Amino acid sequence: MVGERMTASPDHRAGTAGVGRLAPAAVALIALVGLWEAAVRLLQIEAFLLPAPSAVFTEFVADASVIWSAGFKTLIEAVGGLVAGTIGGILVAFVVARWEAVRLGAMPFAAAVNAMPIVAVAPITIALFGLTNPVSRMAVVALMVFFPVMINTTRGLLSADANELELMRSYGASGWSILRRVRIPSAHPYFFSALKIVVPLSLIGAIVSEYFGGPQDVLGQYITNRAQLFQFPDAWAAMLVAAILGIGMYSLVLLAERLVMPWHVSVRTSDQR
Repeated sequence: MVGERMTASPDHRAGTAGVGRLAPAAVALIALVGLWEAAVRLLQIEAFLLPAPSAVFTEFVADASVIWSAGFKTLIEAVGGLVAGTIGGILVAFVVARWEAVRLGAMPFAAAVNAMPIVAVAPITIALFGLTNPVSRMAVVALMVFFPVMINTTRGLLSADANELELMRSYGASGWSILRRVRIPSAHPYFFSALKIVVPLSLIGAIVSEYFGGPQDVLGQYITNRAQLFQFPDAWAAMLVAAILGIGMYSLVLLAERLVMPWHVSVRTSDQR
């Protein structure tokens, strides 16, 4: 009909907005890779200092089956430790949020665990669980994940609105009902903020703990072996796989956040842009 205004559907607008948000990152990535390639060629930088992106991509394609196989084995270790550390952090958070005396006693120990460096923890877990046992790497990851999840979840549980708590108590709600309907929803934003931090850390922790020995078909050992043989493009190709896996894990957290708490202001603001 003449004069009829054409309006885009919500799905179309959301898709356009999503592409618009990704465009700056894509442009920045292309520019960075281009500058990197040009700098290596013009300045004749040696490969052991900084290999060219073209050389890294060549090895990434040539050894794709080997690198991705190692990457998925490392991913299993990272996910195993991430799940264990997250569950442990949530359970302890429920306890310390419920009893203040426990909270005052547990926080210093949790902070001490968080302060332990990977290079000190990995040899200990290897001695406990064995050099070839993936649980030794999972334990390192779990220790890295535990504290951020525990402290953020605790803060979220304790941040429940006082008026909402008072209203629930006035209706005679049980402690379980208050926890399920008020405290846990209040903790969701804090919990997902912790996950956004620990998900990349879990992969880093798994790779670093692999440097101390064990199976050779994992990313940490692949990177170490290639670096020792001065095959630095191969090592960088393995790091590229690690980056892709990390981005994938982080994206899953973002998706879970949108599904679990679509009511939160951060999600609504993102949809309106």
